[in-house]
Amino acid sequence: MNKPLRRIALFCGLLVLTLLLRDNYIQYVQADSLASDDENRRVNITRYATPRGDIIVEGKAITGSVENTSGDYKYKRTWTNGPMWAPVTGYSSQAFGANQLEKLEDGILTGNDDRLFFRNTLDMLTGKKKEGGSVVTTLNAAAQKAAYEGLGNKKGAVAAIDPATGKILALVSTPSYDPSKFAGTSDKDAKAWNAVQKKNNPDDPMLNRALREVYPPGSTFKVVTAAAALENKTVSGIDDATKTPDPYQLPKTTTDLTNEHGECENANLRYALMVSCNTVFAKMADTVGNEKMIEQATKFGFNNKELDTPVRASESIYPEDNEPQNAMAGIGQASNRATPLQMAMVASAIANDGKLMKPYMVDQLRAASLDTIATTEPEELSQAVSPETAQKLQDMMETVVNNPQGTGGKAKIPGITVGGKTGTAQHGLNNKEKPYAWFISYAQLADGSSPVAVAVVVEDGAANRGDISGGGLAGPIARDVMKAVIDSNK
Repeated sequence: MNKPLRRIALFCGLLVLTLLLRDNYIQYVQADSLASDDENRRVNITRYATPRGDIIVEGKAITGSVENTSGDYKYKRTWTNGPMWAPVTGYSSQAFGANQLEKLEDGILTGNDDRLFFRNTLDMLTGKKKEGGSVVTTLNAAAQKAAYEGLGNKKGAVAAIDPATGKILALVSTPSYDPSKFAGTSDKDAKAWNAVQKKNNPDDPMLNRALREVYPPGSTFKVVTAAAALENKTVSGIDDATKTPDPYQLPKTTTDLTNEHGECENANLRYALMVSCNTVFAKMADTVGNEKMIEQATKFGFNNKELDTPVRASESIYPEDNEPQNAMAGIGQASNRATPLQMAMVASAIANDGKLMKPYMVDQLRAASLDTIATTEPEELSQAVSPETAQKLQDMMETVVNNPQGTGGKAKIPGITVGGKTGTAQHGLNNKEKPYAWFISYAQLADGSSPVAVAVVVEDGAANRGDISGGGLAGPIARDVMKAVIDSNK
């Protein structure tokens, strides 16, 4: 063989070897990743080849599947009261993918989870079709409905938690969307999808405000500042004068901080929380100091980048900052930011004698046979404050609701002990935008147990600026959610 032919033969041999190596790499190394790649159309066809398992609330399915009459996808996902439950379930679309529980628990819902291997093998041997499992949530249907109807056409969010366990009882975000409208692949589905995208809809209905939006918490954060002061013994008692001037000059500035209500000069801690004295809590945050304020906020759940419910919540932040900004952060302003879930966690820890439980919304995962695959056990995140401090905070928060001078009177429930705190958080450059209305609260029964803690935030662009208050807008919603939980447990 002459030299040129040898070179060609060698080159062709190398090409064949390269093809063999590539083929084996795809067949054996990349097989699993390619088989589960969402860009692989066969994956999606398989995902919708059988009815998806259901997401369950109090024993009833809030999802379903319907059979398509045409196309490659045999079944399409449906939801009952989709806009109300979308902040919990998320969406599952043949064209646009999935999010939240529909995505995180996709393996269970489709029946493809490795934990179902033996069940699927048995079904294959008996000729039974593969079925999806179910996701059993912790949600309370009555509380969810009360929260959703309470917000109505307002922009805002509600999060409600069982303080003793961390179970999420309600999770609402408005405006919302109906995931059923874009579950398929038609032009109509595409139009519905585009209509709820932020670029086309400034209200951003697909944003889960309860978990993924952070707001200045305003005066609701004053309970955390009070906790820091009590834990660090910078105040002697909740009924002792705080030696606070009115107005209060922010440290290292010539800026005076004032109050909107009450006689706040030298006010005690109970009165200051009841009428929401800015001066008292700003001075208190400065006395405690930025490092200790961060430490206390962190015990309540702030500064946690990996809070999974199992849906990941945005990080709530109490920032490292200079003295004047730390004073303002102590009243829930400056760079202080929190999700509604986070502020519900604050209220729940106080109601639970200082113990903060990890919030979660999936109680069990079940196979189609109803066999339990996994159960979520309550998990303690921290002892946010001592039981003694928690009792003092409860005493103060109950004064906010029960005292005629308090700002939380609209959250009262006859025969039930309610503790609360209002907040009206500044919004926009130089406070030019309409403020956010906040309310956090808990309910306590006659036996001393606390079945629910709630946080509500309302962004009401339609209200007159002077009419926006946490007690007026958010308080009644919190009351109705708490009452719904209590009534459903009777």
